[in-house]
Amino acid sequence: MGLESKHKDRDLDIPKHREDLLIEIEKDLLDDKNILGVFYGGSLGNKNTDLYSDIDLRIVVRDDVFEEYRLNKKQRATNWGEVLFFEDFPWATYSIAHYNTFIKIDSFYYKTIDIEPSVWFQNINIVRDTKDFLKDILEKSMKLSYSPTVTEVEIWRAKFFAYVHEAYRRIMRNEIYYALQCLDNLRLSMVTGWYMDAGIQPNTFGDWAKFEGDRSKLVEWQLVLLKRWHSTREPEDIFNVMRSIIPEFLKVHNSLCTKLELDENLNVVEGILSMAL
Repeated sequence: MGLESKHKDRDLDIPKHREDLLIEIEKDLLDDKNILGVFYGGSLGNKNTDLYSDIDLRIVVRDDVFEEYRLNKKQRATNWGEVLFFEDFPWATYSIAHYNTFIKIDSFYYKTIDIEPSVWFQNINIVRDTKDFLKDILEKSMKLSYSPTVTEVEIWRAKFFAYVHEAYRRIMRNEIYYALQCLDNLRLSMVTGWYMDAGIQPNTFGDWAKFEGDRSKLVEWQLVLLKRWHSTREPEDIFNVMRSIIPEFLKVHNSLCTKLELDENLNVVEGILSMAL
């Protein structure tokens, strides 16, 4: 259930404005002979948009003009609607444009060599595919499934340890916002662990998208735990929340180690955690 907002009427019009933007995007891109493929990812690709869904636009261009199109990414975005501001880096291959209709478009530019079968390319919505290569990528991607690697699990647990230790240091220095950021990363680490354990590709670390709300792939008890792992700025409260996360971390860590035949090293793990908690 959403909150009441003074922007309610505007928000109800977002789906219509999103459709208008899609029309302008396709009008602009589909007749461009340098563009070999256009497809939508995210909610549009999965066909599960809601009121606030943005547009995840993917554009594949000829290799010989790629740099020209990358440099022109902001100007191109102005063809589709009135841009309020951009949120990206000049050297990046993407542009994030925020429009006056409260919609944003994430437009990514690719060379053909950049597109390979991946779980990230499942359920994409293809609107231009000059050589049927995107169709082939989609078919191959749909046959893929995710399972975590030993390296992923080792990195995951090491970062978890690091956030526990860093949170302690920051609390002792009275750098509470920094400590809370570490705590947030511990919560995010747990979601990542749950997803890996369930065989679901986690988001890029730092991205909370769809981990909560109606489109979350977490089960109810996991969402309940996430809510419980909330903290005030009080140091003891932060410590208590960290302590309450540890049993679930140990359970997920054990499960992942068992599945991957990785040495759990429980005594070492508990020793590392006890240095801060």
